[in-house]
Amino acid sequence: MSRCTFLGLGVMGYPMAGHLAAAGHEVTVWNRTSSKAKAWAGQHGGQAADTVEAAVAEADFVMACLGDDPDVRAVAEQAIPAMKPGAILIDHTTASAELARDLDLEAREAGIGFLDAPVSGGQAGAENGQLTIMCGGEADTFQRAEPVMDAYAKAMSLIGPAGAGQLCKMVNQICIAGIVQGLSEGLHFAKRSGLDPELVIGAISKGAAQSWQMENRWQTMVEDKFDYGFAIDWMRKDLRITLEEARRNGARLPVAALVDQFYADVQAMGGNRWDTSSLIARLERDL
Repeated sequence: MSRCTFLGLGVMGYPMAGHLAAAGHEVTVWNRTSSKAKAWAGQHGGQAADTVEAAVAEADFVMACLGDDPDVRAVAEQAIPAMKPGAILIDHTTASAELARDLDLEAREAGIGFLDAPVSGGQAGAENGQLTIMCGGEADTFQRAEPVMDAYAKAMSLIGPAGAGQLCKMVNQICIAGIVQGLSEGLHFAKRSGLDPELVIGAISKGAAQSWQMENRWQTMVEDKFDYGFAIDWMRKDLRITLEEARRNGARLPVAALVDQFYADVQAMGGNRWDTSSLIARLERDL
């Protein structure tokens, strides 16, 4: 068992830290809203620290799950100098590959390890300990961290050097954007054609059209229910990072760019906190 610190107790970090404690690790938590850290410690039996520096000082592994690049950078500036030599910083935030490379260099200079390790699986995956983790970093750092991350993961892969985990997560979001838009259009078309969506999904979900989104979201989509996980505000943040990276590397992402604008339309409808399957609302409510 290891001494672990978790920085950031949002909808993902709170249960992820809980799985670390349930696995027997000694866990300290920090959150910008200290009352949430104290609530977590009361629930899981760990420690709540008042500052980032105090939280990380004795940790073997420091996990962070924050909002965006500026949040990660601000917390890392406090954490890295305070971490003990040989410890490992694992950033589970979906952030830019450029930031990951910067933090890797800063960590090396401080004598600690670093992994950029964004996750996929959403809130349900975090709560059930069934996240998929895409990692960038050194192989030996990954091997040391793998048994600890196993507390909240169903699968994890080392994709390449620092930044590769974030780039892989961008691929994930590109694929999801197209799949959800296609499913939205298919369900919308079925309803406008007078078909029973349940019969349609039953017919096509075992063939080439099958997807996780279809299996898990078609019913809530046709019922106009969009409180099942990853919010549009966060998806647009991810797509912004992805499209910025595409401008740097020359990748052409016409569908991802278009779906990003469709999500902006849903935000304008008041759907900022709706989950990503709410793309169908833009089609249904424009009628």
